[in-house]
Amino acid sequence: MELNTIKDAFDRVTKKQKLSSSKSQEIIEQISQEIEQALSRIGPGDDIMTQTDPRFVLCELKAKLKEIGPLSQLEVTQKELNVALSKYPKLLEKSFNPDISKAYRNIDFDIHTVNQIIASHFYREGHFDLGDCFVHEAREPEAEAAKSSFAEMYQILEAMKLRNLEPALKWAATNHDQLNQNGSDIELKLHRLQFVEILQKKRRDEALNYAKTFLAPFAKSHMAEFQKLMGCLLWAGKLDASPYAELLSPVHWDKLSEELTRHFCNLMGQSFESPLSVTVAAGGQGLPTLLKLMNVMTGKKQEWQSMKQLPVPVDLDREFQFHSVFVCPVSRDQASEENPPMLLSCGHVLCKQSITKLSKNNSTRPFKCPYCPSEVEVGQCRQLYF
Repeated sequence: MELNTIKDAFDRVTKKQKLSSSKSQEIIEQISQEIEQALSRIGPGDDIMTQTDPRFVLCELKAKLKEIGPLSQLEVTQKELNVALSKYPKLLEKSFNPDISKAYRNIDFDIHTVNQIIASHFYREGHFDLGDCFVHEAREPEAEAAKSSFAEMYQILEAMKLRNLEPALKWAATNHDQLNQNGSDIELKLHRLQFVEILQKKRRDEALNYAKTFLAPFAKSHMAEFQKLMGCLLWAGKLDASPYAELLSPVHWDKLSEELTRHFCNLMGQSFESPLSVTVAAGGQGLPTLLKLMNVMTGKKQEWQSMKQLPVPVDLDREFQFHSVFVCPVSRDQASEENPPMLLSCGHVLCKQSITKLSKNNSTRPFKCPYCPSEVEVGQCRQLYF
């Protein structure tokens, strides 16, 4: 939903309001100053000859107040404010339809499933007390099953905020095989941070022993990274003044926390983003289109809820576009367990049967990728998770 127009209108209202308030304060101070001066002239004096006739002072004060014209000055700014205020509600009513009940279909929801989703959302976001309260009041005890896993994840993340990597390293070691199968190098990144922390505390010997124990297994596959870390040994306690100072950046901790969250959720079979949050956000983005459709159909006295599919497309951002299936761009066939998607060495993806046809069922015969000039061998193709 485009909110820039509403924001601009709101900014205009606040600007006019501040201007009106400032002008009012200025006029009040000016009137107050004139009254105080008049009172000082009327006040009793030691010499009766120097006293001014109060009636004369009041007449002068009346003339000065008339000259100032506070009402006429206030009227200008107040009128401008009233104009802006009168337009703003109309813009809100135009942009936000107060009745959205007709913009969705009447679908019978499984309350049990909905409760499970809500409870899982609370636990995923770390609101464990709120999740427990909801589970208790909704009488969904089985929804509490997801709590322990997310609680472990948040314990790891909280420890990382305190620069304590022990829980994260323990988790990575426990899930070593699965992380490797998914092509993750998060275990190396965790050990790298731990190595840098030890070295920054001037414990060179301890850092060297740590590298021999935990970093050496990664040396063969990450030689450049391993060599850089070994170079850090020369700068124990003064890495901030070394060519490797960027290793001390807090950004590494933030990025690693996010990466750990992604992998943790992946191993649980969960998405990184809360499905409930994504669904609500996508619904909010598509709501204006549905409201317009509702108004058009109502004007034509047609019931769109009975339609099997929407007569207009609902455009969503790429972040809300998901594909639960893979369709081969060559054969147009949907991937299956018998015909899985395969990653070519050039980065393109085709189904296995298409690769077999392109290579003429010859595993050693290179074939040209249909989408780029690359020559690909069947043996170089890797099956993707399906």
